[in-house]
Amino acid sequence: MDVLPTSEFVDLFERAPCGYVIADSSGRIIRANTTLADWIGTDTSALTGKRFQDLLNIAGKIYYETHFAPLLRMQGFFNEVALDLVSAGGQSLPVLVNAAEARDEHGPKFLRITIFNATDRRRYERELLDARAEAQAASAALKELNAFLEVRVREAVEERLEAEERLRQAQKMEAIGQLTGGVAHDFNNLLTVIIGGLDTINRQIELLPESEPKKRILRARNMAAIGAQRAASLTSRLLAFSRRQPLDPKPLNINKLLREVSDLLHRTLGEAVSFEAVEYAGLWPALVDPSELSNALVNLAVNARDAMPEGGRLTIETSNIYLDEPYLASFDEPVPPGQYVLIAVSDTGTGMDKAMISKVFEPFFTTKEAGKGTGLGLSQVYGFIRQSGGHIRIYSELGQGTSVKLYLPRASSEEVLADPELRESAAETGSGTILICEDEPELRNFGAEALRELGYQVLEAGDGHQALDLLAQHPTTALLFTDVGLPNGMNGRQLADRARQSRPDLKVLFTTGYTRNAIVHHGRLDPGVLLLTKPYSVHALAAKVRQAITGP
Repeated sequence: MDVLPTSEFVDLFERAPCGYVIADSSGRIIRANTTLADWIGTDTSALTGKRFQDLLNIAGKIYYETHFAPLLRMQGFFNEVALDLVSAGGQSLPVLVNAAEARDEHGPKFLRITIFNATDRRRYERELLDARAEAQAASAALKELNAFLEVRVREAVEERLEAEERLRQAQKMEAIGQLTGGVAHDFNNLLTVIIGGLDTINRQIELLPESEPKKRILRARNMAAIGAQRAASLTSRLLAFSRRQPLDPKPLNINKLLREVSDLLHRTLGEAVSFEAVEYAGLWPALVDPSELSNALVNLAVNARDAMPEGGRLTIETSNIYLDEPYLASFDEPVPPGQYVLIAVSDTGTGMDKAMISKVFEPFFTTKEAGKGTGLGLSQVYGFIRQSGGHIRIYSELGQGTSVKLYLPRASSEEVLADPELRESAAETGSGTILICEDEPELRNFGAEALRELGYQVLEAGDGHQALDLLAQHPTTALLFTDVGLPNGMNGRQLADRARQSRPDLKVLFTTGYTRNAIVHHGRLDPGVLLLTKPYSVHALAAKVRQAITGP
């Protein structure tokens, strides 16, 4: 059987860039070219007589027997089968195999097998597959990134809108505070004159003999006094909201204060509302005005009671808390991070929706029926807490109740002061010279007349320059009683400083309808400052003057 190529094809057969094999129908090699032998690491004579399938790795040999050979017998050819040759050294060589069945002139079958080195092709395929996988991964990552960016853009837009709304709300609250502070100042001046006039009328009426006209006058006077006191209470709340209420903060044991006001809260809430105080053990002392905090707790309790017309439960809890910067970033107004004492006032009442919560701190806003409530309770609490360096938050849901959380700054001192309630002293007479400096003539006349009735000699001045001239003329003056806000370029604090340059021993008592940061800084009275807030009664004036001259 002559199955070898003719002489003219010998050179091409041996030196071809691919492997050539001529094998019988069982795959046994009759002739292999040099290229294939070089790939395997042997010579052509060593390949003669071996089966082609024995040159393959185990997986290739199995594939040859189960797929390659049967298909070749059925169709007579096989194209581009991916297999792996195994070299003499044991290394694998990826190849592509083509095979065709042929017959010689005498009839026996033989195989022509062509083997191509597929190393580069395999590498390209792997690189292509890797590239496709990377492209798919990049596409998936891009989709995720786009989805993430869409969410973040929406969140950023919502955060910006919320921030703008918070800024508008804060600006509105500040503008309302400035307006209410100015209005309260003017009203306090008027109320001082009214209350003082009513005190004078009352003293004159007492000198009249008993009669029916006297009784009618007394009833009218009492009604007017009640109205004036209510008006004074309203202006006091407006000042608290506008953060112009002079505060006297002290290191305070909140748990102790809560126990002291519990009886009052029980009476305020009534029988239908159960009350519970949950005290935190080891509570830090808070730096706060005790009297104003008591008023704030009563205000919150009254609001809670009104939100539970069918009864319910009110709980006041205390705890220590640290506010960090990420949490504070969402607040409407700047609040310094640090340690705070938390008072949470929670009820099981009707609750509020989001729109209502955004307005509850505004003066005169109320959820109560017409004619019930002034709408100043929460605004007063808000202003007091903010002026104290703290923060206030409201959490509420309709039908679920409300929780008001007060964050008060922790006191640096561990000392807890005793009950700080002030008790108004009875009016006392006195002696000595007092200089009253007040630019409002009605107020100056009322103060001067009241002081004269108490036994003092009184000098009157309309501004700081007149006051300094009178002090120079009367060096034995015992007390300077001056308004904080004065015209003509010198306020009450500046007047006191100038007067004490020549009279270091001069006693000073300030009065004001609202503070202009002359004697109050950061919401607190300067150390050593005595203040009588407007409107004031004759009794209050007498007590403060006595305290200023002789000491507490």
